[in-house]
Amino acid sequence: MKIGIPTMGDSGLDEQVSHHFGRAPTFTIVNADTDELRIVPNTSEHQGGSGKPPELMAENDVDIMLCSNLGPRAIKMFEDIGIEVYTGADGTVEETLESWRSGELSEATDRDACRQHRHG
Repeated sequence: MKIGIPTMGDSGLDEQVSHHFGRAPTFTIVNADTDELRIVPNTSEHQGGSGKPPELMAENDVDIMLCSNLGPRAIKMFEDIGIEVYTGADGTVEETLESWRSGELSEATDRDACRQHRHG
């Protein structure tokens, strides 16, 4: 199972989670089965490239996203492509993974979506 987390850079498990999902500079992808870690640059249209961040995560075979928060369109896109999304991520990648494993993060719903700050 691959877990994607929007991040501020490329420091692996010690990297800070980005609070702006669509505008995160990178996505850290952790394989929960092998502990393999990969950093993927955000090449979406939000960063001057093409495509949407959920499409980028699908291309990287992500099964679950752990985000601080994200907008209703992103939640819907993830839902449509079959990627589960949890919100409430904060701190480092390692802290976020621990929060998810201990059940502290919430499954994303449109009702809880961020509707400010142009979250993607």
